[in-house]
Amino acid sequence: MRVLFIGDIVGSPGRQIVRERLADIVRQRQIDLVVANGENSASGFGITPRLAEELLTMGIEVLTGGNHSWDRKEILDFMPHEPRLLRPANFPEGNVGSGLYLGTARNGVKYAVLNLQGRVFMTPIDDPFRKADSELAKVPDDVAFVFVDMHAETTSEKIAMGWYLDGRVTAVVGTHTHVATADERVLPGGTAYITDVGMSGPHGGVIGMDRGGIIKKFLDGLPARFEVASGDVEMNCVLIETDDLGPRNAAGRLRAQFIERLRFKID
Repeated sequence: MRVLFIGDIVGSPGRQIVRERLADIVRQRQIDLVVANGENSASGFGITPRLAEELLTMGIEVLTGGNHSWDRKEILDFMPHEPRLLRPANFPEGNVGSGLYLGTARNGVKYAVLNLQGRVFMTPIDDPFRKADSELAKVPDDVAFVFVDMHAETTSEKIAMGWYLDGRVTAVVGTHTHVATADERVLPGGTAYITDVGMSGPHGGVIGMDRGGIIKKFLDGLPARFEVASGDVEMNCVLIETDDLGPRNAAGRLRAQFIERLRFKID
């Protein structure tokens, strides 16, 4: 089982590089499942129904979200009708959408994708650790690959989630900061982990936004309108591989053999 996760897709530059590069990557790397974080795909803030459909037609099977999932109000009516578009599961009960998706990969392996959001320096929503427990309890025993996107601000909260779920899921990847970390590894229980995958979009600005407006805000402290940056467009991803016939982890899921950071540019 070979799974590609694409870091936060930012604006039209992020969508462009996914459109131009993903099909070749899937073919060359023999990818069985593609998951991506899409909560910044609409000009850096949120996702619209049209953009969700566009990304899902590019070869992405599941889209995860985060604190910007709700920025575009039109998504509220769309989300209940598209189960492949997730939002963090630990938002309070009663919100539309779901944080868990069950599917079957191209190689026939059944998988689950779970989306969680941290609370440190972010909106104080429900506990992601206990919500992980309750959501994983819903996953049928025949689901072999369980993938978790932990969308959080602090490294400590993401690392804690990795250790908390080690041996129970196949992978825990961090998103949100848009800065890729170099700590990818397989934890002792067989769970692939990285603190942040990074972003897919323009690296010529400040975490995807035009650097002029960001710097001005740091200088004068006044409200500013942020625009998506341009230039130096990269697609940051991780590739996770398992041995479908190898030993399972403590929860009976596939163990990760390795996790690899990948970075692509527009030709």
